[in-house]
Amino acid sequence: MENIQCHIVGGAVRDELLGRAPGDRDWVVVGSTPEQLIDLGYVQIGRDFPVFLHPESKEEYALARTERKRGIGHTGFQVDASPLVTLEEDLQRRDLTINAIAKSADGRLIDPYNGQLDLDNKILRHVSPAFAEDPLRVFRVARFAALLTDFSIAEETMALMSTMSKSGELQTLSAERVWQELSKALAGANAKRFFAVLAQCHALTHWLPELIKVWPQSTNAGASAAQCFAHLPLVESEYLSLAERLRVPNSFLQLALDRCQHLQHLVNFRALSAVSLYTCFASLQALHSDERLVALLDLLPDPEQRVELIAQLPPLAEGLKTVTLSDAEKLGLQGRAFGERLKAKRITWLESQLQR
Repeated sequence: MENIQCHIVGGAVRDELLGRAPGDRDWVVVGSTPEQLIDLGYVQIGRDFPVFLHPESKEEYALARTERKRGIGHTGFQVDASPLVTLEEDLQRRDLTINAIAKSADGRLIDPYNGQLDLDNKILRHVSPAFAEDPLRVFRVARFAALLTDFSIAEETMALMSTMSKSGELQTLSAERVWQELSKALAGANAKRFFAVLAQCHALTHWLPELIKVWPQSTNAGASAAQCFAHLPLVESEYLSLAERLRVPNSFLQLALDRCQHLQHLVNFRALSAVSLYTCFASLQALHSDERLVALLDLLPDPEQRVELIAQLPPLAEGLKTVTLSDAEKLGLQGRAFGERLKAKRITWLESQLQR
């Protein structure tokens, strides 16, 4: 047991060296077995790889491992997680040199692939030819380029990414994994660069063909991934095809479609007829809840315009709810006739509000 060594690896080390707030820490364990960790109280959670939760901190600890390509795509690997696997061998299988730096329990840095030098020079560089064995890494590098906006991609890494894209390996990825990288990039510092990198290495063709020629033209500071997705330069039909291909969550797609269908109408709502505005409210289900309406208005980039419209439109929708039929007006009305009469009265009320 005295030969077991634990090191912090990956993003936590990278972010600390960059002076960024570190996220969750991941550990790699050298010289141990699953049985030994379980005896120490660790809980195994990895199904495909030997990953464990620390009994107290609940941080993830993974046995040092090597991987050899044995099939197609990102799942065709033979894994060796024996106690003989060294830390350097484990780090060699990682994607980028800046993510292949480890930190020992006493604070010593282990950097066999010059990740610190690439951090200093602001370069994204693959660790070894094994990079090509996982096609998802093309999307990961593009995401890191969107996150670390002042980093460049090494020429040899971009060339390898282009080769991987042209090989057809990217098509073996699951929609869920591609969407995960896209959604993370959308919430990054410069989503436009994510698409620019993928375009440069010809990686948009299969998964994101709608975005081959058009990318987001601005960065929405502080915007959520859903808001950035809704701001992609796409029309309704393109959103629908993209969402089907990537299995985009309904909440993301709904906000994007609302933007395509209603946002410009609402920006100029005083120029709309009462019927058109009522139709917008009904489509957004604003007579039941203003959640979708407010989320849509939150997409407006101009803060003054956003605040003004949020102060005006939700109260209008709320006012519509208070317009009901009197007992005398309800007489003889059933089903559809009742609904049409109520709608007409609400439109009349809305028209009076628009004329103020």
